[in-house]
Amino acid sequence: MHQDFLPPGIAVLTGAGVSKESGIDTFRDAGGLWTRVNLEEVATIEAWYRDKKKVLDFYNDTRRMFRATHIAPNAAHAALARLEQEYDGEVTIITQNIDLLHEQAGSRRVIHMHGRDGEVRCMHCQKVFESDDDLTPASVCPNCISVGELRPNIVWFGEMPMHLEEIYQVLERCGLFLSIGTSGEVYPAAGFVLHVRRHAARARTVELNLEATDNKTLFHEHIYGPATEIVPAYVARVLARGWRD
Repeated sequence: MHQDFLPPGIAVLTGAGVSKESGIDTFRDAGGLWTRVNLEEVATIEAWYRDKKKVLDFYNDTRRMFRATHIAPNAAHAALARLEQEYDGEVTIITQNIDLLHEQAGSRRVIHMHGRDGEVRCMHCQKVFESDDDLTPASVCPNCISVGELRPNIVWFGEMPMHLEEIYQVLERCGLFLSIGTSGEVYPAAGFVLHVRRHAARARTVELNLEATDNKTLFHEHIYGPATEIVPAYVARVLARGWRD
């Protein structure tokens, strides 16, 4: 099919809820990660400068959790990979998750707005490297040889999300926007649906979540339930007959 005749793109925003059924804890639910640790002690740049060992140990442990043998893509991840493979137009996943479950399921066009597991960044030279090694305050940057300047390449509280210019371009050209497994509380991601409504006026917006969010009124359609059940069913529907009423 000629590029000019491709159907409108699909933009998919995913949050912690899409990975919960793979065994990765959500952050804000009862019993979630932020109920067990103080985010100000492990998830801010101030915490890193104050106690690098404590922050780095936390993320070393988190990385090992992601690598646990029982952590694997679930049916929702697989369905989104199928959507990308079988839909004629562009499908882009914009994820707030730092895990690599979308890629492991087969998705190729994934934007990690909060960074991604397995990458480190040097605060001195700003180079980003792929690495699964534990970080310590004695770690040496392979580029500038600075000591103690390596940190996980993820977005901490108070820092700007990554790839926002690319994300807004995707949102503005999409014909379908899906919000899957996200609380609708964290900005700027929580504002993506409103951006679509304002800048991609013909786009359809669909919320797929365990329960309704505060953004419910901004979505044309609402589907509630476990991600492993509702996402595969919705993807099958889109591939069979599109998303228009």
